[in-house]
Amino acid sequence: MVRIVTAAVTALLLFGCSSGDWRDASREPAGIAPDPAIQKQAVIEVYAADAFGWRGWFAVHTWLAVKPENASEYTVYEVVGWGVEHGRPALRVYQTATPDRYWYGAKPDKILSVSGVQAAGMISRIEEAASRYPWADQYEVLPGPNSNTFPAWIAIQIPELGLQLPFSAIGSGYADNDQ
Repeated sequence: MVRIVTAAVTALLLFGCSSGDWRDASREPAGIAPDPAIQKQAVIEVYAADAFGWRGWFAVHTWLAVKPENASEYTVYEVVGWGVEHGRPALRVYQTATPDRYWYGAKPDKILSVSGVQAAGMISRIEEAASRYPWADQYEVLPGPNSNTFPAWIAIQIPELGLQLPFSAIGSGYADNDQ
């Protein structure tokens, strides 16, 4: 009986993943972010999508995007572990018009959206806090720091942002380790 259960669990982990190969997984925009060509106001958004592969059964990957007033692109702040062991930073910061791309096949959900004057007043504080992120070059799936630690840490630094990550943002509690 133990062999049957072990084989079933192994099969689920190996073949039950709908994400398939990460190289073929969708990275298309989800169409839920305001278009910077239309939305001239400042915008702050936080997204969560199921983690890649079997991890998505119980965990999400989160990231943060900001767009100052009249900007043509968003600045995306995202932590990933790929390449950290070879000297790449874990905290990746990049510019894009589409911050709401699928996370390797998983459609993101918008978990926070702030715009207008309220967003404009917090964007420079987010940028400054990001520059002080204590684990910018570190990544550890468990207990963290990981992709969920960064938005959680920003939420601690800027409580008026009102960011509350979902329960499935495993690693978000690691942000408390800097206190």
